[in-house]
Amino acid sequence: MLEIIQLPVLKDNYIYVLHDHRLQKTAVVDPAEAEPVIELLNNKGWNLDYILNTHHHNDHVGGNRLLKANTGCQIMASHFDADRIPGVDIRLREGDEFLLGESLFKVIDTPGHTHGHICYFQPETPALFCGDTLFSLGCGRLFEGTAKELWHSLNKIKALPTDTRIYCAHEYTLANAKFALSIDPENPALNNRHQEVIRLREQGLPTVPVALATELLTNPFLRIKESDHNYNANNGAAEIDRFSQLRHLKDIF
Repeated sequence: MLEIIQLPVLKDNYIYVLHDHRLQKTAVVDPAEAEPVIELLNNKGWNLDYILNTHHHNDHVGGNRLLKANTGCQIMASHFDADRIPGVDIRLREGDEFLLGESLFKVIDTPGHTHGHICYFQPETPALFCGDTLFSLGCGRLFEGTAKELWHSLNKIKALPTDTRIYCAHEYTLANAKFALSIDPENPALNNRHQEVIRLREQGLPTVPVALATELLTNPFLRIKESDHNYNANNGAAEIDRFSQLRHLKDIF
């Protein structure tokens, strides 16, 4: 059984600690800081075997060096980012697979937010650790890649089983909901999700993980084919052009 523990850190980041109980193997996804992870490991009596980095930004790799020094873990990341991420041992590419104990993980290339962004998919749970490619009700900014690259990356995620749990790396949902409602105000699923998000945040609870099925009904960046988006787009334009315009609108919202 794979246990997933969510650690809120910094202003709005999430670190995910993954533990396979049968074989006592542990990994951490995108450790922005080392200290909360070390405290959890000590409390649980677990040793850290792997760090799984999705991309090179410091709020995802800031804890790499200290964790590696303290635990001797190995660091996995995209081959593209191996020279930009501290301490990389294992260079990953699209289609690579690895085991954390008995839990199989598949690597998905998802450029767009950065050139070397990857996601980690665990099909049995099922769970996707998607870094900054997809957020609940939103998607990542285009810091290095193109809208076309990010659009293709999101389509890879859309093709996953709809019961996949989306473990994104930031608590952006409430802010994303405001933009989504400006685009798709008559969407009942989106309005319901917005109210749920408000309730969760008022209780100090996270809004992720979230089911992919929910995102397919509510996230405007996954609903480019829908005709009821309330923005000034040419409905006859190619989907990628509509996506690019929507990403621009979010940037200036």
